[in-house]
Order: sequence, then structure tokens, then C-alpha cells
Amino acid sequence: MSQIYSILENKDIFDIAIIGGGIVGAATFYKLQQRNKDLKIVLIEKEDKLANHQTGHNSGVIHSGLYYAPGSLKAKNCVKGRHELVAFAKEHQIDHDVCGKVVAATQESELPFMDKIFNNGLANNTEGIEKITADQVKEIEPYVESIGGIWVPCTGIIDFVGATNKMAKVAIGMNFNSKVQLGEKVIAINKKEGYSEVVTEHKMFLAKRLIFCAGLQADRMARKDGVKLKEKVVGFRGDYYELTDQAKHKVKNLIYPVPNPAFPFLGVHFTRMTTGDIECGPNAVFTFKREGYNKTDFDLRDTIDALSYKGTWKLFLGNMKFGINEYRRAFSKRLFLKTLRGLIPSLEMDDLKPGRSGVRAMLLSQDGDTRDDFKIEYTSDSIHVLNAPSPAATASLAIGEYVAEIAEERFGLKV
Repeated sequence: MSQIYSILENKDIFDIAIIGGGIVGAATFYKLQQRNKDLKIVLIEKEDKLANHQTGHNSGVIHSGLYYAPGSLKAKNCVKGRHELVAFAKEHQIDHDVCGKVVAATQESELPFMDKIFNNGLANNTEGIEKITADQVKEIEPYVESIGGIWVPCTGIIDFVGATNKMAKVAIGMNFNSKVQLGEKVIAINKKEGYSEVVTEHKMFLAKRLIFCAGLQADRMARKDGVKLKEKVVGFRGDYYELTDQAKHKVKNLIYPVPNPAFPFLGVHFTRMTTGDIECGPNAVFTFKREGYNKTDFDLRDTIDALSYKGTWKLFLGNMKFGINEYRRAFSKRLFLKTLRGLIPSLEMDDLKPGRSGVRAMLLSQDGDTRDDFKIEYTSDSIHVLNAPSPAATASLAIGEYVAEIAEERFGLKV
């Protein structure tokens, strides 16, 4: 093996190639480089900028750890990652605001699940949370009508795109032999003795080890790398509305409903962004294109891939009523408004204007399970972040450190 590496030293070979330039890929790059400053690392992204998909289309919320099962990777990494992310934002002047949020219950039937997520928060060391009365909810968010709720002071908002770019920039500053390569779509992985060829549409990169943080393309990248994966990634689009200037005063910071435990999404909520805009949403509908952000976007391969998979149909059949309602709401501003009025009854049609959309990658098992926790697998020379749904952006630095620790152990890196 040492002979192979000595030959490779004469070529432009990287110690590690990271495929995927969202915030998890950038955080992994940053953490690996921070812990191993001599490593020559390349971060490869197919778009012409970082954070162009899930990271750049999410709600911009710094999550608290309220919703995740105690002991899960989500819970542990969310809380740890939140603290690191806020510290990183302060150090590097990333736009952010730890403004807090309210989770508001509007019906008696929601109270048992509100108690459950409150207890989750306590178990997950979500600092400062408290149950509050309807009057206390109104003190925080005057236009919300509720029967009580939870105050979560450690939730916040952040510019995740800015954070992603800063992580990559700081990592390069630690080792000027490391690189970020944009506009390089990986089309093949060729395994050689002691290294891999990462083939893009324009170039070939040689790397001794590989780490994949490919988000919406995670399952396809895993298969290119020879991983036998039973699950598939299925995309769900989330559409947002924005409050018009005349209605922005009705939301101070963040307002969430109590999530329905029978549905694998948090429900539509109100988010004050770092720009000052107020977003309302998202809904959750199956998308016919993994990276399609418009209601009519369609990709034949993505559609066949998803609809020929039995796990997709298991999920559809298990959530038929919710799915139909989500689709109706996706094409009806009036129905979307009706949902939003559950929290703020005074909203009117003129208070809403169309906003942006995002697509979430869900790794589905064959029985339709959404594989809700983070899922990371590895081979002898590669690591795959296969499932990193929300709160992955909040948890990104903790995930990056976790992946770096796996890399050091599995790849025999010197720390």
C-alpha cells in the first residue's frame, strides 16, 4: 500500500474528496480540516455555488431539539450543533438572531402531544423551555389565538447560505492545498488500488478516501460507490407564502403549531427571516423532480425512480388523507390561508403573496418508513451521509465532527 501512495504523491491526489456542497458537506470539510490541518481535501459541488439545494431553500431556523426522540442522533447532534452554530455565527459575523419561538396549541386534542414534545425538550437539554398560558402566548405574539403553548427561547434564525460559504472559506484558509470545486457533477466513481477516481462531467479527481454528503442525490451517489442500498431518496416539495408589508407586524419572530404525530412533517408555521421577511409554510407534497422548485417541474427519471418504488406507495397509502389535503392546499391560496388562520385568525387574502419553495430529501425504506433519524454508513474507504433531514442544518457542525471522528477511525488518520 505504501508503494501505491508513493506513486500517487507524484499526481494531484487528495487525501479526501467530499462530494456535496451543502452545509453538511461544508461543515464536514471544516471539521476535518480543523482536526487534521495537513490533510489535502477537495469539496466537490455540482452547482456553480454552495448551498444551492436543501440548505439554500430551508426555513432558516436554528432548531432547539424539541421534536426529536431522546438519545437519537437528531437529538444529540441538534443540541450540540446549535451551540456550535451560534458560536460560529458570532465569531464570523453570520447574520443570525436567537429570538425564540412559541409553539401554540389551538385545540384540546393537541395538548397531550404538546406535553410529549415538552418532555422531549427537557430530556434533550433544550434550555429555557417553559409551558405558557394563552395570555403569555399573546404577550409574545399578540395576534396568535391559542389555548396555551411552549416558549422556546433558544430557537433562532440564521443565514445558512452565508454560514456554508464561511465554513468552506475558513477550511481553505487552514490548508491552501485544499480546494472547493464548483460546477463539477460527479458521474462515476472508479475504484483503483489504494485510491478512487472521482469522474465529473469535466474533470477527474483522484482521492485516497471519499465522503459523500449528497443530500437529494445521496442514494444515487451511494450506488455509484458500490454501496448496496435498499432504501431510496424521495423528494417532497414545500411551498411558502410571504406576508405582505401590511401584515408583517402580525408576526414578531417564530410561531409553530403543535405538530400532528400522525404526519411526518411539522406543519405550516411562521418564520421571521434574517432579511426581515415573514415566511408562512411550508406544506409538503410529493415532487416529480428531486430538484424541482416549481409546482409544474417534472423529471422523467426522478418520477419513475420514485413511483416504481414500493416504499413510496406505502407512504402514500399510510398518509392518504394528509397527502390529498397537502396537494389541495398547494394549489389553493384560500386553503393555505385557512390553515394559517388556525394560528392567526385575523389574516386576510391580501396579507399573503407567493414565496419560494424547497425540496426535502427523505430516505424511505421499502415499507414506507421515513427513516427519520440521521443515517450514516461507511465502507473501507468511504463514508456516506445517507439521511440528513431537518435539523441537519442546525446540527451541521456536530454532524461534521461526528463524520470526522468516523473518518479518523476508519481511515486511520492522524489527529
